[in-house]
Amino acid sequence: MDKYKYLVAVASSDEIVVNTHFGKADTFLIYGILEDRSFEYIERRTLKPVCEGGDHDEKRLIENAQSLKDCAYVLVSRIGPRAVNILEANGITAMEIPDIIENAINKIVAYDEIQKLFE
Repeated sequence: MDKYKYLVAVASSDEIVVNTHFGKADTFLIYGILEDRSFEYIERRTLKPVCEGGDHDEKRLIENAQSLKDCAYVLVSRIGPRAVNILEANGITAMEIPDIIENAINKIVAYDEIQKLFE
């Protein structure tokens, strides 16, 4: 992790586009952001989806957030307010950016740099 400024978890079913709702995601692609604003794929994490058959598993939501706790951001196509709150409680910022993964990560990098200006 020392090599990276931070990590980003991406919900994608095809490894091309951010196209999965947080609660239905069973796979998160983890990318590391480097000092020069570039990024690299690190690993795939498989989690049990929070939403199954319309019901939300609160315990699983908390477990999934804790499994992504080393990530600064989670990129998804959609996410509900309860999941956003649980992620924030674990130090993770959720972002809805349904786009090509590369574009979405570049938007996160730009957003993160702007946020640092206000610290």
